[in-house]
Amino acid sequence: MSEVKIIVDGMTLSYEGLFDAAELYKMIDQFFWEKGYDKREIQNMEKVEQTGKYIELELQPYKKLSDYAKVIIRIYIRMFDVKEVEVEKDGQQIRLNQGRLNLIFDGFLETDYEGRWESKPMYVFMRTVFDKFIYKTYTAKYESILTEEIHHLHSQIKSFLNLYRYTAPIEEKGWNA
Repeated sequence: MSEVKIIVDGMTLSYEGLFDAAELYKMIDQFFWEKGYDKREIQNMEKVEQTGKYIELELQPYKKLSDYAKVIIRIYIRMFDVKEVEVEKDGQQIRLNQGRLNLIFDGFLETDYEGRWESKPMYVFMRTVFDKFIYKTYTAKYESILTEEIHHLHSQIKSFLNLYRYTAPIEEKGWNA
């Protein structure tokens, strides 16, 4: 059985306002593709409520760094009260989403993910010794890679959402659609 170590636990990002949900998903997907992660979507749920849509996504992309270690990034995306609104941008009307977003980022380092060191008790002991003394530098390097990538994704999403912060729906500007 593999050993999973929590590296980043519960990093959050909250946003309320205008955003493009489809573009947000594309941007996250593009980030993982560029970084060499294998895509894994655990949950994709959408519920229509009186106040708007409730959308919940759980993504767990992973990347194998070696035959012994892989990193997993788990992202919970929750969208509340999502409504579609029209916005005028550069003289053209575009459709965006308005609502609240809550993103939670977790990062894990999984070692011996193929279970090669679990067949005999002596191997388990040897793995523990190797982890503590020999693989320690590699593990530290993998942890820093994971932390950097999560912080980079967090800042990219934050910048992406900031693009929409100063755009107001047509109804709020007092124009008639």
